[in-house]
Amino acid sequence: MTKQGKNAIDVLLAEALKELAAKRPIEKITIKEITDKAGVIRPTFYNHFQDKYELMEWIITNELLDPIYPLISNGMVTEAMVLLFTNIQKDRVFYTKAVKMDGVITFSDVANKCVVRVLEKLFAEQCRGRHRRMPWLTTEVVASYYGQTMCFAMMEWVKTGMNESPKQMAEAYTYMISHSMEEVMKEI
Repeated sequence: MTKQGKNAIDVLLAEALKELAAKRPIEKITIKEITDKAGVIRPTFYNHFQDKYELMEWIITNELLDPIYPLISNGMVTEAMVLLFTNIQKDRVFYTKAVKMDGVITFSDVANKCVVRVLEKLFAEQCRGRHRRMPWLTTEVVASYYGQTMCFAMMEWVKTGMNESPKQMAEAYTYMISHSMEEVMKEI
């Protein structure tokens, strides 16, 4: 199957999961329901994804993280976060259901894994050939730290009803990550 054909099936499966999630908890949705909704057979799903959590990783990576990657890599963090929050807001129903996922694997687990993977790649590119001043601050540690902060901000925003605009959230997030705890405590 060509990459374009594979991507079309991935999109079809992702849309099926999102539609089903609007009606029932994600943890209760079966692969059969996803494939029936997408109009494909079960083996097709398994040719693309191991399970629905890997499908969720695909959704997060392709629909949220890939679009912001060029912005972050060019130092446009606020703009990247506006785009991230805007894209989450476009799929409001899905992400509202996703953050409520209950079970062994949570949406936070899936999202954090995706964000950390993308940030590790970004930091590795940005730091290539540089000497680290602090050996403990590896690209993995830094990616994990910022990945957790990004996921926390996104999840709290979704859980509280997305009342702030994407721009307001992006500004709040970039303010928090660019100021010391001392500075933030003086402002709140």
